[in-house]
Amino acid sequence: MEFSIKSIGPDNAGKQAGRKAGNQTGIKAGSDWARHKCDCIVAGVFDSRRLSAPAQALDKAAGGHLSGILRHGDMDGKSGATLLLHDVPGIAAGRVLLVGLGKETEFGDKAYRDAIAAALRALKNTGSKNLLITLSALPVAGAARHGAAWRVRQGALVSHETLYRSDQLKSKQDDAGPVFAAIAFAVAAEEARAANAGLAQGVAIAEGANLTRELGNLPANICTPTYLAQRAQKLAKECKLKCETLDRERMEKLGMGALLAVARGAHQPPRFIVLQYQGGKPKEKPVVLVGKGITFDSGGISLKPGAEMDEMKYDMSGAASVLGAFRALAAMKLPLNVVGLIPSTENMPGGNATRPGDIVTSMSGQTIEILNTDAEGRLILCDALTYAERFEPDCVVDVATLTGACVIALGGAASGLLANDERLAGELLEAGQISGDRAWQLPLWDDYQDMLKSNFADIPNISGGRAAGTITGACFLSRFTKKYRWAHLDIAGTAWRSGREKGSTGRPVPLLTHFLLKRAGKL
Repeated sequence: MEFSIKSIGPDNAGKQAGRKAGNQTGIKAGSDWARHKCDCIVAGVFDSRRLSAPAQALDKAAGGHLSGILRHGDMDGKSGATLLLHDVPGIAAGRVLLVGLGKETEFGDKAYRDAIAAALRALKNTGSKNLLITLSALPVAGAARHGAAWRVRQGALVSHETLYRSDQLKSKQDDAGPVFAAIAFAVAAEEARAANAGLAQGVAIAEGANLTRELGNLPANICTPTYLAQRAQKLAKECKLKCETLDRERMEKLGMGALLAVARGAHQPPRFIVLQYQGGKPKEKPVVLVGKGITFDSGGISLKPGAEMDEMKYDMSGAASVLGAFRALAAMKLPLNVVGLIPSTENMPGGNATRPGDIVTSMSGQTIEILNTDAEGRLILCDALTYAERFEPDCVVDVATLTGACVIALGGAASGLLANDERLAGELLEAGQISGDRAWQLPLWDDYQDMLKSNFADIPNISGGRAAGTITGACFLSRFTKKYRWAHLDIAGTAWRSGREKGSTGRPVPLLTHFLLKRAGKL
């Protein structure tokens, strides 16, 4: 599927400008929308049947045909509504799709994304292959933040998310080819340069999120720790990254007793993946991304209930998001140094599995009383956080499906964020707002550390009760992050959807990549 920019100038000159970003993006300055030949042109209608500016231009070319249809009550402009029209007079496109935008004064980032998604869903089975979307030419509330680059970047992200299919393991795929051959986003001529940059970024981020979705949706009998390591090696080769994989013997020599305690019950061998992207100056301190890679979480001896246990294949979503972020990072060629650390294992019951009450020694030397083997994510992460010290990082961000408590607290709208540095937390919160992949900060006060006490070891892996589960999980991790600035993203509620729409969301790849884009001075 090819994405492009169509810029509309006041002279309607039809002149070409252009540079490509990879094979999928470019700028085309062209004639007015009514003369643009494509299978379908998408235009917006606000509440109370008010045509958006591009729709007004189309209506003028069509001799009032669109406004006449609206006066007959076929569409009211409410958010998400669509109306497909064929052979509109004066319009070169074979179809015109009108999309409801809701109230004009409330047309913000969510309404914009929802409108593009609604348009693509409405056109998926219509035979339209080449689209021009004029919604990207509309002002979105918060214009300083939502300029042309943002609108087009979001357009690419929403398009990939809406059209993503997880049918690679079906004996007969739903469709052998892409739903659409080409999607063009309309912008004003003076916005073309910024839009081109935004489109290149959007495609890169979307492809990274798709990698995360693909890995997250794979079953645990395919996506094992060894498979994750192989995919990391493949990604490193494709994107010219450095990649190293540590096996059990190497981890034992490093003293990763907490990680290896989780791996004891599994037949699949554990892996510790180290990725390095060198885009900054040689001695520039890196950002370190740490991703939890539990490829299947049975709970271990503290066995989970059987209902919905199949979804525990998603417990490696933190690892998948780090790999997705690296794909996007390399495609955008950001001038940063970034390290990715992925501790990966299964958490299984068995005769050799770690038991509740066992005490293990972490790589940091701190001893841990394992009161619940289903609180395994923090055990593999704590050794990875200690390993991160050797890179002398500027900051560390770990990403993990850590606690069910975060799902209860925030649902699927926002990831949980906790940090030992307020400036770092602010950067991540801003990246979440801009990308639409939002996070919400929870407190990491010392008051909560009192809930983590053990009579027999330095620290237990859970607190004594259910209260503040997301916070105490982060408090545990904070014991291993004293030497650098650190933030924790709990994505237990945002990494995948259940029910009819079951599947990986690709989050928080947009948040992570916007965080890196801002640090690289590209936003």
